[in-house]
Amino acid sequence: MIDLDGTLLDTIPDLAAAANLMLEDLGRPALDEDLIRTFVGKGIPNLVERSLAGALTGAVEPALFERALPVFERFYAEVNGSRTTIYPGVKEGLDRLREQGFPLACVTNKAGSFTLPLLARMQLASYFSEVVAGDSLPRKKPDPLPLTHTCEKFGIAPREMLMIGDSLNDAQAARAAGCPVFCVPYGYNEGRDVRELDIDAIVASLLDATRLIQKV
Repeated sequence: MIDLDGTLLDTIPDLAAAANLMLEDLGRPALDEDLIRTFVGKGIPNLVERSLAGALTGAVEPALFERALPVFERFYAEVNGSRTTIYPGVKEGLDRLREQGFPLACVTNKAGSFTLPLLARMQLASYFSEVVAGDSLPRKKPDPLPLTHTCEKFGIAPREMLMIGDSLNDAQAARAAGCPVFCVPYGYNEGRDVRELDIDAIVASLLDATRLIQKV
């Protein structure tokens, strides 16, 4: 199982563009892309709320949030994938895992309406036999449900299913599900260092991860 934003793809440029277009539409000042980077990791509603607050925490009027969310989603649908890039080692890692016969799932908190077009646009969709998006199930990461659901779909025990991600969400979901978990150091962890996380390994890239993976 592999996370999407911050693990496979650098989607910050698109997310930041959509956030600032939303803020402009609402008559609010734009935010620096580096600040918005720290807001990513717990899904679009959280990103919208943090962008409105201009911080990781802060009160936002419910009426403003309800007005802002569809504005963000409209702009994000327009820019989704336009500035996104694939991280180094991702295609090579996916190719190697496929050659070795591993079934692959993309497990993300991004809504399916954005996830599926993005995977297709970046030519990654064919690698994944399962895609579990943030709205595919009643609960999303850090809840273990998306991971245990994927294990059931593949017919294997959680201890035999590796999660590769970039954030506390991925680490907590994997530990709760009983899955081993690797993290990359370059992704979106709300400004925190991945070395602080309870994980089994830090891997420089997806390709680097394949060197630690063996079939059981």
